[in-house]
Amino acid sequence: MLSILKRYRILIGFFVIFSIITISAFYTVLNPKKSLQVYNPSDVNPELVDSTVQYVALDHTIADFAFTNQNGRTITQKDYAGKIYVADFFFTTCQSICPKMTNNMVWLQNQIKNNHKVMLLSHSVTPDIDSVPILKKYALEKGVIDSKWNLVTGNKKDIYYIARKSYLAVKTGKPSEMYDMVHTENFVLVDSKRRVRGFYDGTNLDGPTKPGIKNVKQLLEDINFLCNEIE
Repeated sequence: MLSILKRYRILIGFFVIFSIITISAFYTVLNPKKSLQVYNPSDVNPELVDSTVQYVALDHTIADFAFTNQNGRTITQKDYAGKIYVADFFFTTCQSICPKMTNNMVWLQNQIKNNHKVMLLSHSVTPDIDSVPILKKYALEKGVIDSKWNLVTGNKKDIYYIARKSYLAVKTGKPSEMYDMVHTENFVLVDSKRRVRGFYDGTNLDGPTKPGIKNVKQLLEDINFLCNEIE
């Protein structure tokens, strides 16, 4: 028996290696490794992107910013340095999609409140109305945790620019009003390198989705994936 094994050891070794490779290949096909796309302006619906950056196909990142939060503190990109975060656009008097978006962001906040790697950032698209006291009142009503979630106001032009040039998530409104904004239901996932990694329907917590659109529970899955991603 040993002599037979020695005689055919090369052939046996070949079949063992071939079998391992074949099984590994089938496993990879049947269980593909999860990945998240890095989005650039050229990948997104042009309606949501400023014309000056629509051609950008590589190395897009969120620009530097400075806005005022619900506590009157200036919030900049430094407060989010090295963090994974979710950004959106809303206004406190909105009665259409905002209540659902805010409720789902509250749900998300409760899921990540003990994760030091993750934060939230909501921008008012009516900063002339959403003053610091109004944002603070709204934050208290919704149970916002200040250390995890900033609701920010600021110069309308700056918010417009970052919405369309960085987050690629807001439509324009009336053509006659240069900085008029029609916010969408998008929650935008940003990684620790300030890159856009996904867009999600902020009005949909866990319901059925259309092709290419994810809900908020799927957003949480992607956040956890990024937290464990080897960079």
